[in-house]
Amino acid sequence: MKILVIEDEPQMLDNLVKSLEQEKYLVETASDYDSALEKVTVYAYDCILLDISLPGGSGLSILQELKKQQKSDGVFIVSAKDSVDDRIAGLEL
Repeated sequence: MKILVIEDEPQMLDNLVKSLEQEKYLVETASDYDSALEKVTVYAYDCILLDISLPGGSGLSILQELKKQQKSDGVFIVSAKDSVDDRIAGLEL
């Protein structure tokens, strides 16, 4: 299984990658909006772990791009944001 972890906080990114690799998943990472957008545009993933707040842009915009390209990558939103509006926007996308 190929997983993309999009997270800008280094400690959280490191913890997620170590845990997933320990379970024998193939893991790629992106820590800012531009590199994340490039990876989701060019490659296919079985699963994407997505932070909403990224340097350079919003994870919700990445969800919009996935939808626009009709990609079927599974997405889990991993975020410290807890506003109802963000939750609704993420679910709608």
